[in-house]
Amino acid sequence: MMNWIKEIDEITDKFVRKFEDLKRDELNWKPNSETWSIAQNINHLIVLNKTYFSTFDNLKKGKNELPFISKIGFISSFMGKAILKAVSPDNKSKTKTFPIWEPEKSEISEDILAEFQTHQNELKEYIENSDNYLKNKTLISSPANKNIVYKLETAFDIIVTHEKRHLEQALRVNELRTKSTGR
Repeated sequence: MMNWIKEIDEITDKFVRKFEDLKRDELNWKPNSETWSIAQNINHLIVLNKTYFSTFDNLKKGKNELPFISKIGFISSFMGKAILKAVSPDNKSKTKTFPIWEPEKSEISEDILAEFQTHQNELKEYIENSDNYLKNKTLISSPANKNIVYKLETAFDIIVTHEKRHLEQALRVNELRTKSTGR
């Protein structure tokens, strides 16, 4: 548990250190229409992670309804590993996100970093309050599709790994921005 929190703190710190001095137009700069801006990468993380919050709240309320497929142990393990591999920064193939996780299309406020920091603190609270569910190897459904099931601990691995992937994407966009604009 502490490892996830430490990694979230490190990711948050890197986002802030690398991008805090950028103006709104720099955060929203895109090399082309197919590539997300720095701000869109950050917004996407907030949007995606927040969809897990209702799942975590339902665990607390005892309303963790799982599909029949969750009873087949190797399926949840396979699904979790497959998603974790797909969101890894090492996976260089471009993946399409589910529509519910698309970032905002319009200009995003330069307050996005402050919003991200607040969001990350909220995420850490959920992790800190999940000890019993982790000990019981609780399964959850993906917020994107209830038939995709994996362990709660795998969900935290996915979230943190996914954040690392988008940090790298944002850093690449920033490099392209610097080369393109000279600032």
